[in-house]
Order: sequence, then structure tokens, then C-alpha cells
Amino acid sequence: MMNSTEAEELLNKYASGNCSEQELEQLHTWYVGEALNEVSITAAEVEDIKNNIWQMLPVHQDSGTVTAPLFSPIWIKRFAVAASILLCVTLGYYYFNRENTNTTQLAKQEVIVPGGNKAVLTLADGTKIDLAKTTNGLLGNDHGTRIVKTDEGTIFYGDDYSDNKKVVWNTLSIPVGGYYNVTLSDGTKVWLNAKSSLKYPTDFRDKERIVTLDGEGYFEVAHNPSKPFKVITATQTVEVLGTHFNINAYTDETFTTTTLLQGSVKILAAGQQQLLAPNEQAKLKDNKINITSCDAENAVDWVNNDFVFDHEQLASIMRKLSRWYNVEVSYPPSVANLEFNGSISRTKNITQVLKYMELTGVVKLKVEGRRITVMQ
Repeated sequence: MMNSTEAEELLNKYASGNCSEQELEQLHTWYVGEALNEVSITAAEVEDIKNNIWQMLPVHQDSGTVTAPLFSPIWIKRFAVAASILLCVTLGYYYFNRENTNTTQLAKQEVIVPGGNKAVLTLADGTKIDLAKTTNGLLGNDHGTRIVKTDEGTIFYGDDYSDNKKVVWNTLSIPVGGYYNVTLSDGTKVWLNAKSSLKYPTDFRDKERIVTLDGEGYFEVAHNPSKPFKVITATQTVEVLGTHFNINAYTDETFTTTTLLQGSVKILAAGQQQLLAPNEQAKLKDNKINITSCDAENAVDWVNNDFVFDHEQLASIMRKLSRWYNVEVSYPPSVANLEFNGSISRTKNITQVLKYMELTGVVKLKVEGRRITVMQ
């Protein structure tokens, strides 16, 4: 049986891509016989690591579409070996870097909990309602439109058929570390991510249904051919009749990104018009629209309370963590473009998310209060 020094040498050799088949077998045997017995890691953590590794395997790299030959016995065997070796190496690095990880104080810091169902509703007269602190039921009547908070922690708008009904505008604002869902008066559902806001009329009386978005929102628009639905951001307008799509329009992001899940949308920006089909994504930068194919479900991972990283750059990941966990982040320019793959629930404490990033062996992370520092 290998000792720990020999195993560490093989792990480093594997990381550089220089392991022979015999050495890979040795590494796997060591993992089965020794590593799991010595690593202080819970069964739940092992399962989480295995799930993330499974998502990284080649079988998942084709947007969920796998041709028949990949299911032949030889491919099944290769995937099984790949999963085994990846798990071996991941846990091996966890084993050898355990003390080093502790120096980053990921486990010793105060617990930084994930965001939750938080929002502030601003009525037409300027009244602000903290939705996290209000009870469920009728919140009020804004010029003839009833506003109700449901047991599920969302709000919806309904007509009370009063004679003095008047169309006014409300704003739903989501703080850092929050998210919320609203059903507009036409039945359109909107999910808002952290550090976002939506301005909308209490009733759609005009020929067009117009809302204004700052930040990120996922829309399921109620179909109405006679009244196009328009989402206006600082850089573009998205026009639809009835469809499902996501818009990421944070001012600190490089692009304004629109991703279509169902139906079709028209993007208007800087005198240009572009149509999107399902599983297409438009990125707007410097008044130029670039359309590519994508796995649209990844764009709405946050709606399902997940982080899904598909070749995502570290700078982008850090911005997401900052908004969701209400923390400050810093990293040197040299690591900003490093790419990561994997997924983890947004309900996890931030230390668990950072731990998985450290397990890649690419970066180290330091936690000081509510500040996360990335180091190489």
C-alpha cells in the first residue's frame, strides 16, 4: 500500500496529466483503501462531491443530448473510471490540503448564511412595505387594485372592481441577499434576483404592457396578442406576446444578457432588432447584439435556488456570491478569467460553496468578516 507521500506525488502527477494507466489504478486503490478512512469528511459531503463530479463528466457536456454509441458498455466503463478517478483526486486533494484549507479560516469564521425571501414594495404614494416583516393577506388597495401577500411569500395584484380605479405605478425592490416573486395584474409572473428592482403599473390599460427592470428577472408572460409586453432596461427593450425568458441587466456585468426558454422575443437596442428562438441567448455590449445557442435552464438556476457554473469565469461567480450572500469580494486580475464547472444549492452557507471551489486546487479563499479574498 502506498504511503501518504507516494500518494501525494501521484496526485500531483495526475493533475499535470502524466499518470500512466498503472499509476491511475494505484491511485484508485489508495483512495478506496486509505483516503476515505483518513479524510475527516462526512458522508453528505462525499455525496455532494460525487454529484458535482458527475455533472463535470463528458456525458453532460452536450446539453443533455447523448447519442446511442455513448451508452455502449465500453463508454459506460470509461465514465465509471473517470468518475472514480475524479472522486479519488478530489478527495485526495481534500486530504492533503486540509490543513492548508484551515489556514484560510473557512471553517472558523462566523456563518455567512444565504439570502432569502426579502423585498420592499413601494406604492404610488411613496409608502414602503417591508414584505419580509408583513403578515400574509391583503396588503392594501392602491387606487382600486388589491395587493395580496400569499402564504408562499409572493404578492399578486387583483381587481376589486371599484369605481375609483386608477392606474398607478408600484416598484418592487430586492436587496442584496434577497429574491421575490410577483404576479402582475395580467397574470404575468416575475421572479426577481438579489439587488434588482421592477417598476410596473398596477393595471395594464394601455395598448402595451410596459415594465422597467434593473438587475435580473425571470418572466413568464401571460399571452395577449392585442397587448405586447415590453421589458425596458438601461440598454435595451425586450418585446414579447407571451413567453418565458430571463434578463440579466446588472450594471456591474459586462453584458446585458437575454435568454429565451419558450416562445420568441424581439430585442431592440441602438437601432437594431434581433429575434431569439428557444435555447438562444443574446448578449448586448457596446451597442452590438451577439446571439448564441445555450442551455437556457442554466440561466434560470437562481430561480430554482441553485448555482450552476458552466465554464463560468471566477469574476462572474464572485459577483453572484457577493449579491446573494451580501459579502464583499476581491481577487487579483490574474485569476479573474479562470473557469469553473459544477453546481451547488444556493441554500448552502457560503463556506460550503467556497470549500468546493478550493477543492479544485486552483485557488485559495480567505474569509475575514464579510469579505472574501481569492488567492492563487
